[in-house]
Amino acid sequence: MQAPAFLYTLYERRLRRNLELEHLPRHIAVMLDGNRRWAREVGQSAAYGHRRGALKIAEFLDWCEEVGTEIVTLWLLSTDNLKRDESELTELVSIIADTVESLAETGKWSLRMVGNLGMLPQESAERLRKAEARTAGVSGMEVNIAVGYGGRQEIADAVRGLLHEEAAAGRSIESVAQSISTDDITSHLYTKGQPDPDLVIRTSGEQRMSGFMLWQSVHTELYFCEAYWPDFRRTDFLRALRDYTQRDRRLGR
Repeated sequence: MQAPAFLYTLYERRLRRNLELEHLPRHIAVMLDGNRRWAREVGQSAAYGHRRGALKIAEFLDWCEEVGTEIVTLWLLSTDNLKRDESELTELVSIIADTVESLAETGKWSLRMVGNLGMLPQESAERLRKAEARTAGVSGMEVNIAVGYGGRQEIADAVRGLLHEEAAAGRSIESVAQSISTDDITSHLYTKGQPDPDLVIRTSGEQRMSGFMLWQSVHTELYFCEAYWPDFRRTDFLRALRDYTQRDRRLGR
């Protein structure tokens, strides 16, 4: 039996009071997983689950702002998702575009597309780019929208971009191969200029990264939550933060 709402409120207040604010993550990345399984359990279509999951996003971003998060990365569509049934994929991409446009209209957050939008239908990709452009002057929390995103794809695109840049500067492949560094690749990632995520949260109970932020997550703390994304609560979020603050982050040292 579910606990009364006021008990959750009291519990959330206690969790919030006990957080070590100076040790909270600057950059939180989220794998919004479980929309389809949630929909299946309530006897609805996958599209219904995706819409309910989309409604959770702005609420989640408000929670992040409340605790001073600087950057949030939301993984909304992977490169593997692009292989789904065409009718479901068309609906999902439309829901994502609607959601991103709604986030842009709030004027609260600076949106940044992180992914290969060239893998999307041209009209959808253009909607996402325009939504991003509308927030260019916003000074609020940075929100990365990972669409058409895969960790291997990102690294391949970063190397490709680096090689094109070096070729334009007149350098040969041989000279580039001798001098290329990890910093060179980092500076060509979709998230270039941003700190790596401190915390990755994955909902739905799955305990794997599925190729998410492969390059950036070398020292990232991982938190796996049993709740499906549409059911993810502020309580679950605060528990993730509490868990993060209690870890001994050695960062490879």
